[in-house]
Amino acid sequence: MTSELNILALYGLYTALILLLQVTGAMSQLGMGYLLSSRDEHRTLTGITGRLDRALVNAVTAMALFAPAILILAVKEEFSATTLTAAQAFLIARILYVPAYALKLTGVRTLLWLAGFAATVALYLVALMT
Repeated sequence: MTSELNILALYGLYTALILLLQVTGAMSQLGMGYLLSSRDEHRTLTGITGRLDRALVNAVTAMALFAPAILILAVKEEFSATTLTAAQAFLIARILYVPAYALKLTGVRTLLWLAGFAATVALYLVALMT
């Protein structure tokens, strides 16, 4: 398996970790009864748990954009130093994004989001140009 595909797998595991943290916080905040219910009544998560909830949605969105780029490059067998650097930049930015979001580091969070997004766009550009 290539390094870029390993990075995709690592990001999948990281997203699962974010989910576990979010669920743990939601269980503490809302109670197991609510989590096991039909959830017809919407309750909003607050504080760090709310921020983790929003970071999870963002992580899944980032995965939905990142994964196809990596898979396209894999099918085309077009991995290179450029794609590895972009994938590494994506992973580092995304790993740092969640703590920045959870700790309310809004300026840093935005820059990390932009770095991850730019890395993803770079992967698509490489895929289209090869």
